Amino acid sequence: CPLNPTVILALSKQGGLWSPFPLGPDGALSASRYSYIGGFDCTSNILAGKLYGIPVRGTIAHSFIMSFRSLEEVQARELPPRAGGDPVDLAGLAVSWLQRVCDLLRTPPGKANQGELAAFVSYAVTFPCDFQGLLDTYCVRRSGLPNFCAVALALHQLGYQAIGVRLDSGDLAQQSKEIRGVFQACGAHFQVPWFGTIPIAVSNNISEQSLEEFGREGSEIDMIGIGTNLVTCPLQPSLGCVYKLVEVNGSPCLKLTEDEEKMTIPGMKTIYRLYDAAGHPFMDLMALEEEPSPSAGQELGIRVLGRLGETTKVIPTTVELLHRTYFRDGQVCEPLPSLPEVRTHAQVSLNLLSPAHRRLHEPQPYPVCPALPTSHWHTPGNATGFGGLSKATTELLPDPSCSHSQVAVTERLHQLFQELSQGSH
Repeated sequence: CPLNPTVILALSKQGGLWSPFPLGPDGALSASRYSYIGGFDCTSNILAGKLYGIPVRGTIAHSFIMSFRSLEEVQARELPPRAGGDPVDLAGLAVSWLQRVCDLLRTPPGKANQGELAAFVSYAVTFPCDFQGLLDTYCVRRSGLPNFCAVALALHQLGYQAIGVRLDSGDLAQQSKEIRGVFQACGAHFQVPWFGTIPIAVSNNISEQSLEEFGREGSEIDMIGIGTNLVTCPLQPSLGCVYKLVEVNGSPCLKLTEDEEKMTIPGMKTIYRLYDAAGHPFMDLMALEEEPSPSAGQELGIRVLGRLGETTKVIPTTVELLHRTYFRDGQVCEPLPSLPEVRTHAQVSLNLLSPAHRRLHEPQPYPVCPALPTSHWHTPGNATGFGGLSKATTELLPDPSCSHSQVAVTERLHQLFQELSQGSH
């Protein structure tokens, strides 16, 4: 069956929680916030939940389970039935259920780790409505699974319902199918219908490739916890950014360089998103702020970045203005959207993208292009230098007849720079 998880967790390392390894002093909070904006359902970062209102979810940690050795270490053992009544010894009830579960699964009860059972009981007494077991601290088949089923069935006898299990190692897809089979067998044998549908969560260095494999192989996975590969992308662990100016007090600024990727496009700009007839965005268009806005159905000339001198024309079905100013002259000039509003906007925008841009393998690059100018750079008669420049940012790039060598590009830019500085047209 195709992978169709109902919940995706954004995990973050904060106070020993189930975690990835984010960068920076506030990496954990940033990871949780931006993962939630990007589409994740919840976070294991408690502070992020408190500060941003992100739903908080998590499971038992391996360290918690390993801290127990026997049932004698369980301090709070009794739990009252959900419907009311006298407290019941949950530990004793779980032990009796463990024997019945092991008989059904044909596995020796002695192989089930008693410390793990104690940890499950201790957690279930504290959180009877949110019991979710971590199955792979020891042996999934002989210990984790029988112990979880025993405690979950004991809770059921008292009117509570376990909310799931988690796997953190091994063949996650194959194990999920085996675990689902055990849950269904227990549900049928002990006449507990909901037991067969207990959600199964997985973690352990999950990546895009892992998700693709789950879908291809088929699995019974309901929830996915992603951490390391989400917060620190292995293919691009850092993003090289440099602060550069394009305009100062109304005067355009140009950085000259032999590296076209580092060459700036001067002038204050407005950004437009162009849509095709199917409603998919196919290009973001940069135009100078004073240039007229493009219109739907209008033929637009654009210059292709990364291909020196190459121009083309496009006709958008719909045009959307993207640029909005929230911060001007040191002040917030428009109310900032809330986190849920930002999340909704991000999801709507992502869903509009064409499948060609979103596919995992060889996605089609999404272009951002400057518009061809409607007029040329000019210097008014009473102005010299960059103070009198306006319009036609892309005229600073070499024309199609110019050599594509970096040396020619640099010479062309220096020539234009000198001409503009001298006030020539």
